Amino acid sequence: MALLEVTSLTKTFGQLRALDGIDFAVRAGTFHGLIGPNGSGKSTLLKTIAGAHAPTSGTIRFDGADMTAALPFERARAGLSLKFQITSVFPELSTYDNVLLALQSRDGLPSLLGSRTRRTLDGEAMAALDRFRLADRANDLAGELSHGQQQWLEISLALTSRPKLLLLDEPTAGMSPEERRVTGELLRPIRSHCTLVIVEHDIDFIKNLCDHLTVLDQGRVLDEGSVEQIERSIKVREVYTSRV
Repeated sequence: MALLEVTSLTKTFGQLRALDGIDFAVRAGTFHGLIGPNGSGKSTLLKTIAGAHAPTSGTIRFDGADMTAALPFERARAGLSLKFQITSVFPELSTYDNVLLALQSRDGLPSLLGSRTRRTLDGEAMAALDRFRLADRANDLAGELSHGQQQWLEISLALTSRPKLLLLDEPTAGMSPEERRVTGELLRPIRSHCTLVIVEHDIDFIKNLCDHLTVLDQGRVLDEGSVEQIERSIKVREVYTSRV
């Protein structure tokens, strides 16, 4: 059974049909890549799944439940987390406090107001930073981190809610080749407890990370399959390689 199942999903913005009858499914325990030319609907699909956009029509089922009309916080509580393309860390807080705040938010407003959980959550906060090679930057302001490190911090924040499914929108955009390589290394271990859907333009990065690929073009599914199947797809080569 699919962890995520999208059926006949359509999203329009005025006269623009950004998603045009998308059928899309993701199995639990897999890393699933979304690729396609610019403007093909990849980011719109992620945002609609996460609830940032309301679908015009179609259905979204997550972990067996109908989430089509669910609010973003309801989807988050069900185990769905989205990291947007643009980083949104708190630059004036330390790297450590960014993670601590995310951990405290799991327990609601009283925890945030009282900050009584700092000592209790210290080990978890440092472990989260260590997993993304940020432990030595714990006391530095998040705004002082490099672009790549800020991306790693935000992925770490997205994982503090212990999601069943993490949606990543171009997490390596603006990174150096070395930062992209390290990002792949940092993401692989989460497979043991979190399914991943990732939008990327770096084809080598996504091929080395994902089990399954879905190719979008003009708001529709052009093709899907294993990395090897997509590499052999004539229609993908004809459309995707000419427009990325």
